[in-house]
Amino acid sequence: MMRSVMISIRTTIVFMVLCGLLYPLLMVLVGQAAFPFQAQGEMLRGTSGRIVGSQLIAQATTSPGLFHPRPSAVNYNGDGSGGSNFGPTNPALIAEIRGNLAQVLKENPGLTASRVTPGMVESSASGLDPTISVTDAMLQVPRIAAATGLSRAQLGNVVLEYERGRFLGVFGEPRINVLDVNLFLLQLERKPLR
Repeated sequence: MMRSVMISIRTTIVFMVLCGLLYPLLMVLVGQAAFPFQAQGEMLRGTSGRIVGSQLIAQATTSPGLFHPRPSAVNYNGDGSGGSNFGPTNPALIAEIRGNLAQVLKENPGLTASRVTPGMVESSASGLDPTISVTDAMLQVPRIAAATGLSRAQLGNVVLEYERGRFLGVFGEPRINVLDVNLFLLQLERKPLR
């Protein structure tokens, strides 16, 4: 019996070292060597060379000259992602969406409620989705054109240039990464990210 206990203890120690130390260390080294940008969190640098954000996490942006991300149930806090988890008939969700709709209409003069898509007023499941649909981006183009002096055609071309297609050609909708496009717009205007 004592022999079985000792074998169990040795086996546990060996697998703790293998699975808890060596394997994670190997994966970190492989990740750093093969995918350094992804392993570091896909951090992007602004025109000054300083890190301004991650391609994986949305940031709150209120500037009229920049694309705005989806609303966030966690206030764009990367430390605690999550949705509101309100059901479709929950009065709190309805009030949140009404407030978001009012904000979108205020920020985008000329846009009507019937043209606003759910992606512009509903937060994503994580609350940190860094992408918006191409349709949502195009609906923001008139506001950005008025604020920056760029033409709607130029901004439409920028959106299409930064468009990412459906995952595996089938899943999801065409989308753009808000931080990528905003960094490009700021580079055109030579302004730091706010």
